[in-house]
Amino acid sequence: MAKLFGTDGPRGIAVTDLTCELAMQTGRAAALVLAKKDGGKTRILVGKDTRLSSDALEAAVCAGICSVGADAELLGTVPTPAVTYLIGAHGADGGIMISGSHNSAEYNGLKLFSAKGCKLMEEAEEEIERLVLTAPEEIKLKSHDKVGRIIHGEEAAEEYIKHIKELTGADLSGMKVALDCANGCAASTAEKLFTALGAETIVIADKPDGTNINRECGSTNVHRLMEVVIGNGCDCGLAFDGDADRCIAVDEKGELVDGDRQLAIFARYMKEKGTLFKNTAVVTAGSTLGFRRYASDHGIKLVSSGAGTRYVLERMLEGGYKLGGEPDGHIIFLDDSGTGDGQLAGVRLLSIMKEKGSPLSGLSGDMPRYPQVRLNVKIHPHYKELWKNEKDITELIESFGKELGDEGRLVIRESGKEPIVRILIEGADFGRINDMAVEIAQTIKDTCAYKV
Repeated sequence: MAKLFGTDGPRGIAVTDLTCELAMQTGRAAALVLAKKDGGKTRILVGKDTRLSSDALEAAVCAGICSVGADAELLGTVPTPAVTYLIGAHGADGGIMISGSHNSAEYNGLKLFSAKGCKLMEEAEEEIERLVLTAPEEIKLKSHDKVGRIIHGEEAAEEYIKHIKELTGADLSGMKVALDCANGCAASTAEKLFTALGAETIVIADKPDGTNINRECGSTNVHRLMEVVIGNGCDCGLAFDGDADRCIAVDEKGELVDGDRQLAIFARYMKEKGTLFKNTAVVTAGSTLGFRRYASDHGIKLVSSGAGTRYVLERMLEGGYKLGGEPDGHIIFLDDSGTGDGQLAGVRLLSIMKEKGSPLSGLSGDMPRYPQVRLNVKIHPHYKELWKNEKDITELIESFGKELGDEGRLVIRESGKEPIVRILIEGADFGRINDMAVEIAQTIKDTCAYKV
């Protein structure tokens, strides 16, 4: 792993790519960077998802934290937003969530959070990266009588459930909801939470075995949830990812309600209530043309950030905006959390449905849908950033942009971590935008693939 941080912390194939040694060094560096400025005892919270490899990485991270004199508080298997909430509730100095998020079981990752429960700013990431990759000799280990302790937090999941209940004050009685827990962290919280709020629940993918996380389930694969919603007459279905920081919904007709459609519902509701600061929501370049048209029609302004929740959050903090998110189901309510929270979003969605007496399909039913094509093109590392200067590529993109005009959208960007160019095109004619995407992809391949 040439670079430690991408858009969401160190990640890769567990143990062989994201090694235990790397996890231990990251734990050490994070504890030092997040250390109390007054010299007091530093405490770092550690949560994990249900992957088999999470136990080994947890042990390595904790060994690293304790070896530099900080205490590690183990929260067990909890959602990522539980870690961010409990950092503040427990007065900790930061947190590390061990999770591969929406990826399959062989992957894992480390998500790092500050004392404010937010993803680290770039300066802190860069310092951790420097200590791990280029200056490990600066990491000083403590003597046997000054190492940190491991503290076992026994009630972390219950604390999180209580927090969401108190935060929302929701009454979901009379509602029937299907929950897809992705065989991940939500398996320990979702059924308890929604049942406690009065909803009738049907739960699937709630039996993690260490290897089945996100396997044909969860927010990236909602086909089974769609069938369950229709087959059981549910008002709504909610699918979470492996660490439950995102939520994709399914309406009563079995239709997908992605992050953009949820943002449309939340933004319009908050605007009506006077709680949407400057009537503005923060989105990324990946947000759909349909949502952008819907927002314009309803007097909602959209401010764009870079791709990834950390950049959405940074833009929200800069402007004081209260709502932001991405099409993949990461929704941030800034007054409540510094990260996406799938279960919080799900509770809020059901609450709005009940308050308005409207089925989910009716809440954003006038939001237009446009065909969309996405392609990824791998380029030679030499061409990172340089591909933008290739005349054949830029002229083709400019030509297609003019052709689409106001009836479509074309976004071409480079991945933050890998040598990959991502192509997104939206428009009324699927066949035409597909041809455009393929031609752009082929031109990039011909120009930048594997020659220097």
